[in-house]
Parts: sequence; structure tokens; C-alpha cells
Amino acid sequence: MNSMDGLQKILICSDLDRTIIPNGYQEESAHARPVFRQIAEHANIHLTYVSGRDKQLIIDAIEEFYLPLPDYAIGDVGTTFYRIINGNWQLSDEWSDEISQDWQGLNWEGLAEYFEDMKDVRLQELEKQSPHKLSFYTDQDVDQPHLKEKIRLVLMQRDLRANIIWSVDEISSRGLLDIIPARANKLHAIQFLMKQEQFFDDKTVFAGDSGNDLDVLTSGLRAILVKNAADEVRKEAVEKLSAKHMMHRLYFPEGNYCGMNGNYAAGVIEGLVHFFPETKKLVADAMEQVKGSR
Repeated sequence: MNSMDGLQKILICSDLDRTIIPNGYQEESAHARPVFRQIAEHANIHLTYVSGRDKQLIIDAIEEFYLPLPDYAIGDVGTTFYRIINGNWQLSDEWSDEISQDWQGLNWEGLAEYFEDMKDVRLQELEKQSPHKLSFYTDQDVDQPHLKEKIRLVLMQRDLRANIIWSVDEISSRGLLDIIPARANKLHAIQFLMKQEQFFDDKTVFAGDSGNDLDVLTSGLRAILVKNAADEVRKEAVEKLSAKHMMHRLYFPEGNYCGMNGNYAAGVIEGLVHFFPETKKLVADAMEQVKGSR
């Protein structure tokens, strides 16, 4: 698709799992991903995946779910930022420098030494670590607030600023604990990308589905909460944005757009057209092409 149709450059930032990847229990619209793939090929549509996944797991998802190759990727819970040029993934040293200040220049190995004697945590495998993400396993029923407080104390004593993220791996029934620099979050990474690559607020949109997307969803950036998102995420987003009088910055796909249901990529497409009506023809052409090729 060419860029001679008057479409100005638009930045789409999207979470992957259960936002574009249909790995939730809700149904996916048949044409949604192929249409999204067509849209992403337009020269003035710039796509960024924003994910907790590392580089290899993002690449695996692209191959498994036949997703478009993005222009940028923010991975490892916001600790890595890649520019993808002609298929080459180039790690941004500027982003690494930006976030490493919080850890006084330490990497994950240097930080791990401070937790060697802590009994409640077990270091995850080497491939699960990244320069600015230290990852542990815990018991699923660990006293999570107490553990976080112990970790916070160790960090404070050394004047290190960090976010501590705890979740559960339901398949292995283990707790997962990540320690990352305080400024290494999805919102800050997107703002950094916008500044570095000169994307404007009014031409940027974020799509997400879960609690770890709430910072961006409620930041005042244009945002889409796909229809398959959990009710509690929707409720919290509404509360936060209502308090800021910014409800118009968040779109809730309803489905029925181009016969799609608003879940996953269908919701991203519906939100894109809501915020950027000039993309309506682009979507219609992509839909026609997809239906014509089946």
C-alpha cells in the first residue's frame, strides 16, 4: 500500500498477548489479523509491539500467529527497546542508558548478588534474565507483600530505584518476580520512542487489555481497551480517567465494525478508525483484499 493517499504518519503501539494475539478464551474474528497485517504494511503506519515477552518470544509470536513485523519493539517488561530495520533488530543503547541510572549502572548479575541469601526467591534461568531485568521464582503462596517489602529494603539501602512485579505462572504453579529499573515501564518507553522518532501525541495510539497496561491506558495518550479485556480492568480505567476528565482519550470497541466482534486485533482496528477516521478507506481496502484472497 502506498503513502501517496494523504495519510499522515501514525504510530500504533500495542500489547501482544490477548490484545493482538488471540490467546484468551473469547472468540477471534476471522478476518481481524489478516486485515491488521495489511494495514501495518502501509508506509505511514508505524507499528510497535509493547510486551512483557523477550525478543525471541516476540519473534516466536510473530511466526506462530502470522503477525506483521513491527517497526519497533518494547520488550522484557519495558526494559528493552528495538528498532527493526530490514529485519534486523537493533537494541537501543540510548534506552539502556536512560533506565540504567536507576540501578547506578548495575546489570542484573550485579543486582542479583544482593539477594543471594534471600530464601524466598530462586533465580530464574539465564535466558529469562536481561541486562535490566532480574527475574526470580517464588512459591505460589508466598507472602507477597512481605517479600516485596524485604526486597524494597535491600534496594533502598543501596539507593537503587526499581519496580517489583509479581505474577503467577498458572501452568507451573509458581510465583514469578521481576525487578526492573523504576523508569523502565511501558508508558515511559512509549514516550521515549515518540520523542526519539518524532511521533506526535495526536498521531499516536496504544492498545491493551490487562492490568499491566493501565498506566498507558489511563495516561491521557489515545488508547484502546479491546473488548475481550477483563471487567475489572475496564472499571479501573474508567475510574482513573473520569477523575482526570479524560474519558474521551480511551475507546472501548463495541464490535460490529466491518462485521468484526471487537476482540483482539478487531478491537485495535475499530479503535484506530475511531481515533483516525482518515484510516477508514485503508481498512475497507484491506478487508476487500483479505476477503478476495480467501
